[in-house]
Amino acid sequence: MENGRAAISTILFDLDNTLIATRKADKQTCAQISDAVKKCIGILKNTNSDTEKFAALFMVTKLVKGKDCNPVAKKAIFEAIGFDFIKRLLLTDDVPVDCPPSIYKSVALSILTVFCNEEELATNPEMLANVPIFLDIVQKADDEDLMSVGETYNCLKGIASFRAGQQVLIEAGGISKLSEIYSQGSFQSDEALTIVAVLISNLGVKSWDEGKPETFHALMNKVAVDFETDQDKRKFELCQVLNAMLLSCPKKILASADKETWPMSLYKGLTDILQSKIGAAQRNPALILASSVLDVLGVEWAMSDEEKPKQFFLLMIQLAAIEVRMQLDGKGLKAATTQRNLITACYIILELSINYISTDQLDLDQKEKQTLYTGLKGAFTAIINLLLKVAADKNKPAGDEKWFVYGTIRVLAAWLAQETSALRIQIYQLLPFILEVSNESFYARKAKRVAEKSGIETEATAENSVDILRILLPGLCHLAVEDPARAIILKNNEDKVLSDFLQFHWSIVHYKRPPVPRSERLKVLNQPKQELSPEILAEMQDSRTAMISACNVLMNLTVLETKYVDASPVFNDLLRFIFENLPELKDIPENLVLHGNLCVLGLLLLKQLSNKVKKNDFSICRYIQATIRFLWDAYIIDESNDPTALVVAMSYKEHWMEIMELWFLGMQTMSGVLAQIPWISEFAIESGWAEGIIVTLKKVKIGTLPPNVKSAYEDFLCHLVDANESVTAVLKKAEALRVCRNHRLMELGKKLFGD
Repeated sequence: MENGRAAISTILFDLDNTLIATRKADKQTCAQISDAVKKCIGILKNTNSDTEKFAALFMVTKLVKGKDCNPVAKKAIFEAIGFDFIKRLLLTDDVPVDCPPSIYKSVALSILTVFCNEEELATNPEMLANVPIFLDIVQKADDEDLMSVGETYNCLKGIASFRAGQQVLIEAGGISKLSEIYSQGSFQSDEALTIVAVLISNLGVKSWDEGKPETFHALMNKVAVDFETDQDKRKFELCQVLNAMLLSCPKKILASADKETWPMSLYKGLTDILQSKIGAAQRNPALILASSVLDVLGVEWAMSDEEKPKQFFLLMIQLAAIEVRMQLDGKGLKAATTQRNLITACYIILELSINYISTDQLDLDQKEKQTLYTGLKGAFTAIINLLLKVAADKNKPAGDEKWFVYGTIRVLAAWLAQETSALRIQIYQLLPFILEVSNESFYARKAKRVAEKSGIETEATAENSVDILRILLPGLCHLAVEDPARAIILKNNEDKVLSDFLQFHWSIVHYKRPPVPRSERLKVLNQPKQELSPEILAEMQDSRTAMISACNVLMNLTVLETKYVDASPVFNDLLRFIFENLPELKDIPENLVLHGNLCVLGLLLLKQLSNKVKKNDFSICRYIQATIRFLWDAYIIDESNDPTALVVAMSYKEHWMEIMELWFLGMQTMSGVLAQIPWISEFAIESGWAEGIIVTLKKVKIGTLPPNVKSAYEDFLCHLVDANESVTAVLKKAEALRVCRNHRLMELGKKLFGD
């Protein structure tokens, strides 16, 4: 045998040339095996010992020319060599005296590198069975021949390029092992990070073990520190790796991020980039990463600087707004979609920032407000102009363009939820198209969920992957108050869509466990009730919020379009839906705000459609009882601190900002309902509510009753007396005279006792 070093160098040189030539030849995939390849295969098959076969390997790359190495030829050579032989080369330590210890391993790995570029060979079960060996080699990089380590990484990269290979790498603990290699900074550890990035980009949340969050955090801490401290082009390359890691990480693992160092490292690294004078090639990856961090950690992360908490946050919004305007101005959908990753990242920054600013947690001075508004208005002008072009185009968007349109409408919905005056003419012009797309997405999402509940798998599409209508509703609530927009909403039959929307989300909120087979019922009876999964609870909460938003839109339509509502079968059906389902809503704290919304929407519809209500309808009885419960329970006497103070009940206090206006509107509307449907007064009397109000007010200290509460109670009691004479005796017996004198309820006093 020749000197070992010279031999391995020759083989590697030839293999590299073969690999380059092979890639060129693959374009002309030839199904025939050339004479040269056949000769090579014959030599390999006719060897009588491992020594002869090893010697023959030196001829493989010399005899096989690039043009002969199509996939079929590679497979034939692979089979002729035999994987058992290659595996023996990988594992043996028995080498000739004059050879380097790793000579056999290097030859084997060099050959495998060529084969790992072909999917059929890279995903061959025999090849995949050796993934643990490859991982072991790179884990012991410091003790291995450097050339062997490099070739092993090439093999792993080839295997990681294909789905079957990715799965085997995951099962072999590849991410954990490669992450550890990178964290320790072993030889060629950047190659380990590259493979991890490929795996997580393709496998998403399946990449990480939720039970071992330390694997993710250890790698993230190391990559983030490198990102923070590196000041060359690698800083920008790491943006993509970090972004892939964040997008792939399960929420459960991210929940413990506040205990780690990587959020602050990312903040410092991104601040460093975005506050510098840089070009698009550096800024764009940073903006994409910033949007992902904002999405997983929340807006508060952007205000990590204690001295200047607003500076980076406002800078991000400005950069995102400018980028959106630059990328969309004067462009059509096709051109804009080519930059969809960057633009969508900017959309995320804008949406999350707008939602945060609307909570009034950020104290902005007038100059900051003006700068912010100007930037946002410019971005949304460009967004609206793009959507107007799409709406006017006869060819409907498809594929990536459709996804991009959905993302564009989504960020516009966030703007519409807060901005109620700017660009109104363009908004009215665009509204029919927005409603069309939103409704399409709702019905597709609904169909997908129904199919999945029936055990039918459905392909993810732009339409069924996100419910745009659900996101649009807060903005639609504002638009429903404006005459031009409301006319468009009704013209597009949005009331029918919202009715369907309510019923669909009710099926989620009013969760029913799957029926238990008869044979299992006895067994289940003896077991504790199983708690709902966090996923189901989160879905229920999201649907509650969705129903509340829909109720708000429908309330505005009911109040402002009385003639339309009176003649509409949709609103009549909606009233029946509330009658039948509100009493079934579980009396739990999570349902309180939804309960109030359904109560008040029902009262508004009941008042409007009073001529269609029958006294012997049992469903209305149960509805009124549920409504009385909501209105009655809101205010109580503070038994613990001050037995003379009227206060909001503890169960209502947490949600009072959402409920307060509902309660007053409910009391006012109940008074109106009594005037039109007097027999409903019987429920207020029989339930004890009328008497209960007097008993409660009797305990309240003189001069402490809030004027708006006093007015609400007095107006209701006056309408109750007008509707039903028998209530007078009930109120007098409860000492209404004393209450009227104490709290100066002049109108009620006149009705009960005369002048």
